[in-house]
Amino acid sequence: MLPSIVPIASDVYFIGAFDPKIRTFDIIMKTANGSSYNSYLIRGSEGVAVMDTVKKEFSEAFFARLERLCGYEEIRYIVLHHLEPDHSGALIELMARAPEARLIISGRAVMMLKALFKEDVPFEIANTGKSISLGNKTIDFLSTPFLHWPDTMSSYLREEKVLFSGDVFGSHYYDERLFDDQVGDFSYAFKYYYDRIMRPFKSYVLQALKLYEPLDIATIAPLHGPVLRTNPRYYLGKYAQWSSEAKFRKHEFGKKMLSVFYVSSYENTQAMAERITEGADSVAGIVASMYDLTSLEESNMIDLLEESDAIIVGSPTINGDAVKPAWDLLSCMCFLESTGKVGATFGSYGWTGEAPEMLHERLRGLKFRLPQPPLKIKLIPTPKELESCYMYGREIAEITMGKMVEMEL
Repeated sequence: MLPSIVPIASDVYFIGAFDPKIRTFDIIMKTANGSSYNSYLIRGSEGVAVMDTVKKEFSEAFFARLERLCGYEEIRYIVLHHLEPDHSGALIELMARAPEARLIISGRAVMMLKALFKEDVPFEIANTGKSISLGNKTIDFLSTPFLHWPDTMSSYLREEKVLFSGDVFGSHYYDERLFDDQVGDFSYAFKYYYDRIMRPFKSYVLQALKLYEPLDIATIAPLHGPVLRTNPRYYLGKYAQWSSEAKFRKHEFGKKMLSVFYVSSYENTQAMAERITEGADSVAGIVASMYDLTSLEESNMIDLLEESDAIIVGSPTINGDAVKPAWDLLSCMCFLESTGKVGATFGSYGWTGEAPEMLHERLRGLKFRLPQPPLKIKLIPTPKELESCYMYGREIAEITMGKMVEMEL
């Protein structure tokens, strides 16, 4: 049975592939409904443009759909909005079948193109302001980097008012009815996709939204999930809301948030956490709070990490390592933007005490600002040592509020 041809606008067609069996995507995402690899074909009076390809394993469906719509000699352009393998998997074969087609990528994609294909591939670069013509169809390009790869761009088909958004506004949601008004309820998948893929790049989302704002958009055609045609501004609005909101209202009161996260085996690291929090909270302009990591859900960790201007993490040393909940906390930073946040670590220990240093190094790798070395105390803290914890918390808070110190490189 031949795969179906789905028009999404006048002379614009879905030619992608569906992956109903996939259950985990890029390791970090669950895909309970499967997913899709969306590719599109635009037919103009002077040729055809192919907008992205599909994951290599699904090339057969892609080429079957494409061949029902055009001959390879008609293809003038192949546009890749970014080069992740799930969208570029059929590229080499497509270029072999359509040797006269011109490949168009973003400027940031050049090194990725060479790394992926290990051979010279002719290409043209498109940045904001570049356009191409298919006669009666005009495609405008928009630079939208880091959504979610550095090489990502978007494009806009003027005549049909279609925004080819790349990964932005996507969902890992399989439903061959394709359109947002015909598929099942995918709202959870749309939000989950934002949280896992786009949330670390909020500032870039807001920049992209400014580029999209002047456009008259009738349809959003993303690279995964349903095509959005009923109310495109609704989806733009949700991204604007999620990328702008401050969940804990700290900005309304002119405060900065400092969060102390800890795990404690015998209440010694907890005692340190309490005094660090008290010291931090004594600084004007700071709201300091402490959290026992053994009782925090991942979603709550992510929210707290995102809203915190400073993060202090405490762990005892067990078997020469920090404990798992502390590593779980820092693993959540892959969903967030961490550059510029202040970080510090601490912990009580019995023998070697490596945990604070190990966590400190991980914070360094995450691009935290690290103004103080790790604070370690052997076994039960004395009153004098607890006073040093108070001063440690106070110092971190003062630095968070702008005190100038020499930062560790």
